[in-house]
Amino acid sequence: MTVCHRRIHQAFKLPSISRLLPSIPAVRSASTAAGAVAADPFTDHPSHHHLAAVDSKSTLLKSYTVTPPIKPWPQRLSPKRLVSMISRQQNLDLALQIFDHAGKYHPNFAHNYETYLAIIEKLSRGRAFEPMETLISQLQKSRIRCGENLFITVLRNYGLASRPKLAIRTFLRIPSFGLQASVRSFNTLLNTLVQNKRFDIVHLMFKNCRKKFGIIPNVFTCNILVKALCKKNDIDGASRVLEEMPAMGFIPNVVTYTTILGGYVSRGDMEGARRVFGEILDRGWLPDPTTYTILMDGYCKQRRFMDAVKVMDEMEENKVEPNDVTYGVIIEAYCKEKKSGEVLNLLDDMLEKKYIPSSALCCRMIDMLCEEGKVEGACELWKKLLKKNCTPDNAITSTLIHWLCKEGKIWEARKLFDEFEKGSIPSTLTYNSLIAGMCEGGKLPEAARLWDDMVEKGCVPNAFTYNMLIKGFCKVGTAREGIRVMEEMLDKGCLPNKSTYSILLDGLYKQGLEGEATNLLSMASSRGRVDSDSWGVFVTKVVDASNINVEGAVIDRILIESSA
Repeated sequence: MTVCHRRIHQAFKLPSISRLLPSIPAVRSASTAAGAVAADPFTDHPSHHHLAAVDSKSTLLKSYTVTPPIKPWPQRLSPKRLVSMISRQQNLDLALQIFDHAGKYHPNFAHNYETYLAIIEKLSRGRAFEPMETLISQLQKSRIRCGENLFITVLRNYGLASRPKLAIRTFLRIPSFGLQASVRSFNTLLNTLVQNKRFDIVHLMFKNCRKKFGIIPNVFTCNILVKALCKKNDIDGASRVLEEMPAMGFIPNVVTYTTILGGYVSRGDMEGARRVFGEILDRGWLPDPTTYTILMDGYCKQRRFMDAVKVMDEMEENKVEPNDVTYGVIIEAYCKEKKSGEVLNLLDDMLEKKYIPSSALCCRMIDMLCEEGKVEGACELWKKLLKKNCTPDNAITSTLIHWLCKEGKIWEARKLFDEFEKGSIPSTLTYNSLIAGMCEGGKLPEAARLWDDMVEKGCVPNAFTYNMLIKGFCKVGTAREGIRVMEEMLDKGCLPNKSTYSILLDGLYKQGLEGEATNLLSMASSRGRVDSDSWGVFVTKVVDASNINVEGAVIDRILIESSA
């Protein structure tokens, strides 16, 4: 193994546990000195007389100062200041400690609704739901009068975390806090259920909102129900709700119609979508950018680009400005069709109107240009975007690095990586892109140095990283070193996959090291870390090779595991 790779190996080594443990003094047993009276270490301690003089537990506690979780801790603490301290804190554990310390140890301080709201918002956004629920129960026992915003925040975050059951439970708990749930929290719950595809429950809740919860729905409630029905592909049901809304005392709005229009687009019925669009205009309403964008998206998905462009022209005629999503939809469609001229023209329009393309859209445009062999054009495009304050990220950087390496421009890729590293933290994906390019280009020492850098900076290699290094060793004719890399991979708890074994076996056979294949098979078998796809590789490359002498028991296991 190369010196560079030995450095990689050393980077993973942990110090001896014995060196981490402090020396622990031996404790003498009373039995070691028969007949001797054991000394009481507490009565002998100088502080004993002070402790003996303490009258009560409360007096004892007052005689000690509890160290605050952050320094400096304010001498005067108001609820407003505590809210600010919690809001600024990035570390959830520390935010919780600050809240706890203020309530238990700061003189004359008492929590109120605002301080509970601040910490519960912080924990729910960070998905620390267990301590959040503990605080909600604590708030309930405290009898502090609270507001509905706290529950709305919790409902939203349970929805984002795909926990609709907990969202329903939270909504049902609201009355136990002395509050009457309003249509705001009810609508938030319905949106949470739609996000998590619980469409039938949305309909059930809507039908029972007055009788069971004493909540009068509004036009937003109806729009959420329409959305649920459209997501369920029940356009007829959504249309019935639209027709019944006036009888319920609600006037449908542009959002209602746009939702139904989107339902038709989702099922590919552009005639139905266009009919709904016409109804919006017939009512004298002006469609918003979202309405136009959904209609354009439907045409783009059917590759009806001229119709999509006509919709965009209609927007301009009606003085409705396209937004970043509108541009994104049509640029994405043209990228799929590899129409680079149209893409670049639309991008210029987008940038002129001060819209910045998303990271995903930037990657798509770079891929399109590079697939056409225009790698330099892609780099120029990226320079232009940087001048327009487009923020570089790992996805865009790794995409550019991949294409530069594919063109053999390893040093340009390394230069791009170094520039990115000055202002950002490269991800495993970004490291992998450059390591893969270096290994493919035969720059193994450089790849090993980058690996060292990756590990030293706390970025953990994954199966792809190991596979690329193994492939690099096999490519330069040192497949045995690849086996050592796989051993290290197993030692670090990273599971080799189908590609790992395939790369290694191909490398061994090309070097005429068929006998090593048996050792590889035995190692994989003994470690017990082989998935079913990988066993299939052994069947194809080892068992079928009749010139390889493999023990019958090993063959039996390969055949059993590969058929599992």
